[in-house]
Amino acid sequence: MFEALTERLSEGLRRVRGQHRLSEDNIQSALQEVRTALLEADVHVRVVRAFLQAVRARALGEAVPAGLTAGQFFIKIVSDELTAMMGGANRGLKVEPVPPAVIVLVGLQGSGKTSSAGKLARMLQQEGKRPYLVPADIYRPAAIEQLQTLARTLDVGCFASTTDMDPVEIARQGVAAGRAAGADAVLIDTAGRLHIDDALMAELGRIKEAVQPTEILFVADGMTGQDAVNTASAFHEKLALTGHILTKMDGDARGGAALSIRAITQVPILFMTVGEKLENLERFHPERVASRILGMGDLVTLIEKAQQTFDEKKALELHHKLRSDAFTLEDFLDQIRGIRKMGNMKELVEMMPGMAGALKNAQPDDKQITQVEAIICSMTIEERENHNLINMSRRNRIAKGSGTRASDVNRLLKQFSQMRKMMRRMTAIKDPRRAMQMARSMMQG
Repeated sequence: MFEALTERLSEGLRRVRGQHRLSEDNIQSALQEVRTALLEADVHVRVVRAFLQAVRARALGEAVPAGLTAGQFFIKIVSDELTAMMGGANRGLKVEPVPPAVIVLVGLQGSGKTSSAGKLARMLQQEGKRPYLVPADIYRPAAIEQLQTLARTLDVGCFASTTDMDPVEIARQGVAAGRAAGADAVLIDTAGRLHIDDALMAELGRIKEAVQPTEILFVADGMTGQDAVNTASAFHEKLALTGHILTKMDGDARGGAALSIRAITQVPILFMTVGEKLENLERFHPERVASRILGMGDLVTLIEKAQQTFDEKKALELHHKLRSDAFTLEDFLDQIRGIRKMGNMKELVEMMPGMAGALKNAQPDDKQITQVEAIICSMTIEERENHNLINMSRRNRIAKGSGTRASDVNRLLKQFSQMRKMMRRMTAIKDPRRAMQMARSMMQG
C-alpha cells in the first residue's frame, strides 16, 4: 500500500539526506516535494497545510540531536508528524468491562461493512472473546446471507434476521440474543446507501438510541481519498463516531483517507483490512504505518504475523535441525506454507526495512513461491529428506511432474543448499550483529 506516496516522499526527502545542517532553503525544497506527494495522494488540503507547518516549525526550531545528521533528524520529524496526524497510538476496541459490548458498523454501500464485521468477529475470537453477529441490513438480502455464512464459517452465533423485520427491532433483539448467548461483543452490520440521505441517518439514529452502542465504527473505502473523509465527517456529525476501519488497504490505496480521516474528524483509526480473507484485518498502528509510508518497513507487524503462524515448539525443532545440518526440503516446504499463511508476499516484503525501494525494480511474485512448492511436491519423500539423491534423471522427472524445466529444479536445489549453509552458520552465532553482517556478505557475494 501507499506505493506511489512512498516513492514520491522518498524523492523529496533525498534533498535533505546527507545535509550537515537544516536551512530555510533545503527545508523549503524538501517540503515542496512532500506537499506535492501528499496532494497527489488525495490528502485533504487543510491537513497538508497543518502538517507542513508543523514539520517546518520543528525543523527550524529544534537543534539536531547528537549522533544524527541533519537529514536523519528531518526524516524523524516527518515520521513523528505523520504518526501524530494519524492519531499517535492504537487505543484498541472497547469490549470491557460489562459484556456484551455493542459495536455498530456504519458506512456507505460497498465500503466493506459486512466483510469487516466477519473479520472483526474472527479477531475477537482469536483473542478469546465470544462475538455475536447481527445482520441489520434488510435492503440488501445478500448482506444477511453473507453475514450468516461468515458466522457459520467462524462457528459463532448470529441473529436470524429476515428482510421483513424492522432494522431497529433487529438490533434490539440481536443484542438481547447475544447477551443470552453469553457473548462478549455484539457486532451489528447496518445498511448502507450509495450516498448519504436523511432516511439512512434517521434509521441509524434510532438504532443508536435503541442499543446504546459501546462503539460506532465508520467503515471507509481506503481507496477513495477525500470522499471517505467528507462522508465520515457527515456520519460523525449525526452519530458521534468512536472509530474508523479502513478497507482495501492492500490495493492501490493512495493514502489520502488514512492520512486525513483522523485529522479531520479527530476520531481514531482502529483497524485496516489488507485482503479478502477473514484473517486479513490488522490493528491500525499510526507509527508503524508512518514507517511503511517512509519506506522504513514494519518489523513489529511482520513479527506479530510470524508469531500467529509459527508455534514455539516448531521454531525450536527448526533451530535444532539447522544447527545439526538436518534441515531438509520437507522442512523447507513447511516453512513456505507457513509464510503463505502470513499473507501476500508483496505485503510481507514491504514490511522489511529498506525493501520498499527495491520493490520498484523487482516485484515479489507469489507465483514463484507456488512454483517452488510444486517442485518439492513432485519429489518423493526420500528425495525431500535427502536432496543429494536427486540426479539428472530424477530432476527431469521432477520437472515434468511440476510443469517446470530441469533448470528450474537445478536452481531450487542450488538455492536450497546455499540457504541451508548460511542458516546453519548464522544459528551458531550468538551475537545478532555478527549474524546480520554475515547475512549481508553472503547475499552480496
